[in-house]
Amino acid sequence: MRELLLFYEFFKIGLFSIGGGLATLPFLYRLAEKYDWFTKAMVTDMIAVSESTPGPLGINMATFTGFQSMGVLGAFLSTVALMLPSVIIIICVSKFLEKFRNSPYVERSFYTLRPAVTGLIAAAGFHVILNALFGTDSLSHISLENIRIKDWIFFALVLLAMKKWDTHPIVFIALGAVAGILFQF
Repeated sequence: MRELLLFYEFFKIGLFSIGGGLATLPFLYRLAEKYDWFTKAMVTDMIAVSESTPGPLGINMATFTGFQSMGVLGAFLSTVALMLPSVIIIICVSKFLEKFRNSPYVERSFYTLRPAVTGLIAAAGFHVILNALFGTDSLSHISLENIRIKDWIFFALVLLAMKKWDTHPIVFIALGAVAGILFQF
């Protein structure tokens, strides 16, 4: 029964997280509140691992979450469940794409999806910043005691380095992983 619940929850995430992997983050935070599969703090770790491993962010996070909660079977179920809505929708859309390609209704519907996707991604980024730099997921819990000075310094150094040197982002991801291991961020 728990496996079916995991599949159902990730199917919903796959169905409604339009805009890619970062759009799954608000849904993952909600799952952390609802179930004991993982904590909100673990979402930040999932982002770090998912961003530094090959493959799409959303898929990597679904696989990681499924594995954390139910091992290999959970990883398989959550990954398939996250991808399945997209596969179904793409198959359906491809059947009718030529017929409705120039429809003003289709164009308007995609145009109105943009703000929703932007909002999902912005909300996800906001939660990641709160968690990474303040150790909380709520503005009401920010205080001087939970400001992570070491994390702020590292954040500022990486931001300055990114502005100063035109280096591929993978270099900063790798340096962040090394710094996290060495300095235990």
